[in-house]
Amino acid sequence: MTTKKPKPSPRTPMPEQPAAVRRANFSEVTLGYDLSMAMTEAARCLQCKKPACIKGCPVEVNIRDFVGHMAKGDVDAAYAAIKATNSLPAVCGRVCPQEIQCEGACILGKKGEPVAIGRLERFVADEFAARSACEQITGQAACAASRDGLSVACIGSGPSSLTVAGYLAARGIKVTVYEALHELGGVLTYGIPEFRLPKAIVAREIAALTDSGVTFVTNWVGGKTFTIPELFEMGHKAVFIGVGAGLPRFLNIPGESLIGVFSANEYLTRVNLGRAYAFPDYDTPIYPGKKVVVLGGGNVAMDAARTALRLGAEEVRLVYRRSKEEMPARAEELHHALEEGVILECLCGPLAFVGDERGYLTGLEVQHMCLGEPDESGRCRPCAIEGDTAHIPCDLAVVAVGTGPNPVLLNATPGLEKNRRGYVVVNEDTGETSISNVFAGGDIVTGSATVILAMGAGRRAAKVIAERLVGHG
Repeated sequence: MTTKKPKPSPRTPMPEQPAAVRRANFSEVTLGYDLSMAMTEAARCLQCKKPACIKGCPVEVNIRDFVGHMAKGDVDAAYAAIKATNSLPAVCGRVCPQEIQCEGACILGKKGEPVAIGRLERFVADEFAARSACEQITGQAACAASRDGLSVACIGSGPSSLTVAGYLAARGIKVTVYEALHELGGVLTYGIPEFRLPKAIVAREIAALTDSGVTFVTNWVGGKTFTIPELFEMGHKAVFIGVGAGLPRFLNIPGESLIGVFSANEYLTRVNLGRAYAFPDYDTPIYPGKKVVVLGGGNVAMDAARTALRLGAEEVRLVYRRSKEEMPARAEELHHALEEGVILECLCGPLAFVGDERGYLTGLEVQHMCLGEPDESGRCRPCAIEGDTAHIPCDLAVVAVGTGPNPVLLNATPGLEKNRRGYVVVNEDTGETSISNVFAGGDIVTGSATVILAMGAGRRAAKVIAERLVGHG
């Protein structure tokens, strides 16, 4: 007689603010595990001999080991296991799409719910009381001795550059990070809202890098304040380009220049980097909207929609050409948005923005769609239903349909190969560009992607840089 294996126990729930409460504030939505919850969740791990979860992680965190340590309540050992490959665990634990990466590969997920790897990573990072900046960066009690004469420049201070800086600093290589804006963190600061990634978390990671010897320079615009050849003249032995893809894409439909129509880049930057969410404590007002439409179905669209609610909108509608099932946003973000009251207007394609005689936005004309055959992305192609249109009243619209590469630095760098879409071409194994010892990674190479993929690209490039400069990665 065959004995059936018991069904895996359910995941330990994550405490979070009630939807009715959180939609009126910018505090973090999810509240995190306590030690007991973390140990209970970690104990669900099967400790597989061939852990598929590790293969699902772009930065190759030894998930089995860190979760195993956490099951015993050993936060220090768990932190050391994570930091061996991940420079920003507190960030990754909050914003990575674990459901399609490490957790998506978890064996427990085949018959039940996967181990909550992201929640555990967040707990470990938040709980760990670093005894020194070196320990926070490397997971070890001491940093590597500084290597005189070895210096690397990183352009941009987003997740890919921060990963390069952390990896090289841990090996004694001097790193200077050049940031165009007045505040550090790249998309972590200007793009992701406070309720998903508190600015204090980003500041903590950057402070640890600073304390470990990384130099940060703000208000330096690549291609304007300096060029890549000038960085080599300044003594840097290698350069990493991690400037992201910050050029907003628009719909190119009538009325897009009306007052009240914003790109998601501008809208979220005003709120996040400018701290408009804390007005009047910060002197950055935001354009008010009572009836808001957000166009798009990705994580940026979700961020914009949920931000508009928190800024006092009476109604927020998410207009998307495909169905809910085709939305590329994280399942958790979509779930939270719907809980908070965001209204989905799926199978709707924007036709035109409508305004009044003063030039202010008053509405959006949409075309109802149906789904056709899959396109190159694998999602069903939206097809117009002829003659079936509708009008959505609105006084604020946020266009969140993707971004492109900002050409300022790229056009100022002769010999830097770009593809037909304007992104930097690199060797996929090393991250090196067409210029020797110039590397690139993140959205400036791939187009808009995730934080963890940018970090993975930074890690690959940093390994190669370290091997060239000190003989080993």
